[in-house]
Amino acid sequence: MKRRELLRTAGGATAAATAATASSGVAAAQEVQPDLSHISDSDGGYEDHRGESEVTIEVGASGNGGNLAFSPAGIWIDPGTTVIWEWTGEGGGHNVQTVGGPADLASETVSEAGFTYEFTFTEEHTGITNYECVPHSSLGMLGSVAVGEDVPTVEVGGGGGGGWPTELDAFAHDVGVPIQKHYVGIVSFLGIAVSLVFTFYVLKYGESPNTGQGGV
Repeated sequence: MKRRELLRTAGGATAAATAATASSGVAAAQEVQPDLSHISDSDGGYEDHRGESEVTIEVGASGNGGNLAFSPAGIWIDPGTTVIWEWTGEGGGHNVQTVGGPADLASETVSEAGFTYEFTFTEEHTGITNYECVPHSSLGMLGSVAVGEDVPTVEVGGGGGGGWPTELDAFAHDVGVPIQKHYVGIVSFLGIAVSLVFTFYVLKYGESPNTGQGGV
């Protein structure tokens, strides 16, 4: 193979590796989350607590213009997980009340710090349960609990694009071995490095401009 052909091959390999790196960057930034549209305009954030037997949510956390938030407002858990809502004592009287979904949440309205309300989500509660603090629901004090794997999901982050196959994420979670997506980027960078070294070698030791004969 002549030097010009080798250079074209190396250039193509470098371009392909660069594209793969860019794609893996988008994939690494993407995350699969439950579709918790109920809390889309609420403060408090979202956390994935699958694999845990107990989760605590602050009631009266900072947010929504005062201490008027659940923190985290959205969670994803496995069946069998006990959720504990713990009052901070800030923001007045709060409660936890279901507004839709399979779980029936109904606490009393309390302003005392340290008060707790517990609920264990079982297989019967698979899906998404949306709830609110009735006195402050209009101010955005809303929450959601996604239970199990059979829930609607969305991809967030990464700004769109190809993305990492969500089936691989689900498989990795099921077997307990997370896929290290950044390995794709590392391999891509190694591919670029090898292509550059190859190109340098051909330029230095390859085809003679006088004979037209390559060294490989």
